[in-house]
Amino acid sequence: MSASPATLQFPHSRVLLSRTRLAYIHLRNLLSDAKRDRSARISGYVAVSLPEELVTLFLLRGEVANATVTDARGSSAIAIASALERIPTEPEYGEICFNEAEEELLSCMFEAQSTPAEPWPDEMAVRNPAVLFPYLLSTTFDGVLEIIANEHASYLVFTNGTVSHAYVSGGQQGTLIERVSKLFAHDGRTGDLRISRRGVPGKLPVQASPALVQAYRELSGNLVQRLLDLGRDTAPAIAEHARQNLVSAHPSLEGFSFAGGHVTDPLVDGAALTSGVAAWIRELMWAASDHESVAPDVLLRELTWERRHLFQSAGLFNQVPWKVM
Repeated sequence: MSASPATLQFPHSRVLLSRTRLAYIHLRNLLSDAKRDRSARISGYVAVSLPEELVTLFLLRGEVANATVTDARGSSAIAIASALERIPTEPEYGEICFNEAEEELLSCMFEAQSTPAEPWPDEMAVRNPAVLFPYLLSTTFDGVLEIIANEHASYLVFTNGTVSHAYVSGGQQGTLIERVSKLFAHDGRTGDLRISRRGVPGKLPVQASPALVQAYRELSGNLVQRLLDLGRDTAPAIAEHARQNLVSAHPSLEGFSFAGGHVTDPLVDGAALTSGVAAWIRELMWAASDHESVAPDVLLRELTWERRHLFQSAGLFNQVPWKVM
């Protein structure tokens, strides 16, 4: 019998908040404190167990960098804002934990929860360590092995077919060989043993923050509205046409709509988001703006003034052809 995704537990280097009922914790205050408190700016993960799914928030130096959701159908990356929306503000059920973890472990966890596993050869006895490890050695496997035994998920990092180090959940006692051997032991295991492999994980991807996504949505909406106020009645249609023309080159624009459609936050980093918005602004301003009545630099300065530091930090002003003072 396989463990429910909501019961999964992961390795960690330090427990900051042991598994607690979600009703007792204000999640946003927890995340805010991790960002403000210098001593709390750690790398780790917040795992929220809900009745049917597990939501995992990955933190790098106190900032939420990415998120995944795991349910009976599998795991996938999800926008940070969408992950937070899945967590009820007044929960009756669910549990939460907050653990510190090495960045490599976070990369292993995210890779396992966001990418498909590499297939095993047909008829291979993957659960038999006497078969599995010689096979990985013979293929000089480089990558990560995820082992789920009962409700514990562990990760073995391989270099040239041998285990270089391991992140084991549920116990830290013994040598590396002893700890790995316990993962395959039948004693005390009541559920299936699930083993999957993936290539060498890269660094944990860092999503554009929900605040930056919202700021760009408000800027784009205000820009279209300002053009309407200036008498360009076709501004919404031009804006949507420009977005559709650019979306293949800038997938981040999937997170915007000027035709009233429902959108979700894009799964991109801040640089890709800024690049897409800047391309859309250039296209819109050339097509819809009356440069004689209001110069583009003046219009952008007016609309970006309140959040100029955020936009400047994101690099927006460097990607438009007008000098916004």
